[in-house]
Amino acid sequence: MIDKNKIVVLMTALNEAKVISNVLNGLINSGYKNIVLVDDGSTDETYNIAKRYDIFLLRHVVNRGKGASLQTGTEFILKNTNFEVIVHFDADGQHNPEDIENLVRPILEEGFDVVFGSRFLGEVENMPYIRKIVLKFGILISNFLYGVKLTDVHNGLRAFKREVFKKIVFTEDRFSYASELLEKVVKNGFKYKEVPVKIVYTEYSISKGQKNINAFNIFFHMIKRRFFA
Repeated sequence: MIDKNKIVVLMTALNEAKVISNVLNGLINSGYKNIVLVDDGSTDETYNIAKRYDIFLLRHVVNRGKGASLQTGTEFILKNTNFEVIVHFDADGQHNPEDIENLVRPILEEGFDVVFGSRFLGEVENMPYIRKIVLKFGILISNFLYGVKLTDVHNGLRAFKREVFKKIVFTEDRFSYASELLEKVVKNGFKYKEVPVKIVYTEYSISKGQKNINAFNIFFHMIKRRFFA
């Protein structure tokens, strides 16, 4: 059985007042009580709702982006805690706490440094067709640029050995951080694998996610870093 006291769940949130209680309750009820939540400049009640919970709560005064928020949370974890495994978990309700144990086990028991959750190895509910096409295209580009064979490269559900972030620092503030992460995992030679996870798209989560057009901006940043950095 996995020792959940060794795990910290890192979340970022921007205007998630409608769902943040359900997400936090789901994690806590599943035994994941070590939670760091970075409120990324929310203008709704996200921060005030989160204050009701016994978690580590950080806040950006202005919106800085997903990558910047993860970096803020990571720096806090490294400086103030001794958790062995850091799990990225989205705040919009798409992720299932039951998947965390399968993400973490390869790190604690098999010597892996990074574990990526894959919706395409697992289950996907209600994914818009256009979103699937964009994601599949992104997978092809990422695998080509970084010489990997992954089935899902922009899934926000991941797990990391603590030591990984002594070498990886996010410099991309917004959604391009995900491709930057993969690039640095490969560059540093970290041992990684994928495990199946379940992603549930809802009307709410689709409205909160990045727009498909943003994918082209991400691809541009990927190519720029790969060939011109």
